[in-house]
Amino acid sequence: MKEYTITINGIAYDVTVEEKRKGAASSTQAPAVPVRAEAPAAAPASAPGPELKAVGAVYVTAPMQGKILKVLKQTGDAAKTGETILILEAMKMENEITAPQDGVITSINAAEGESVGMGQVLATLE
Repeated sequence: MKEYTITINGIAYDVTVEEKRKGAASSTQAPAVPVRAEAPAAAPASAPGPELKAVGAVYVTAPMQGKILKVLKQTGDAAKTGETILILEAMKMENEITAPQDGVITSINAAEGESVGMGQVLATLE
């Protein structure tokens, strides 16, 4: 396995890549992974996206592309580890997107009915 840090629109993502062996089954569903921002670079002025937060903010990202079915938490709400923030529909399945740690939701970056891409920031906790 190899670890990389990828920066997309000024947001740093830590990823682990596993080399696929011949004949090995592949997984199509990945869990939501919390990402700690470590000195993110400023996004270009023309790049859309959530406002960058100070170091310590935790970004909750979409584990796959899909459609937001329901937003259960709002900006300013407290969230406990494992508590559902929103529900993402992908491949005709409902996936609960949960808080990776205790904190306060500082932004919700998706609305009900909105299509989102894999890795897109859905919420920010501090």
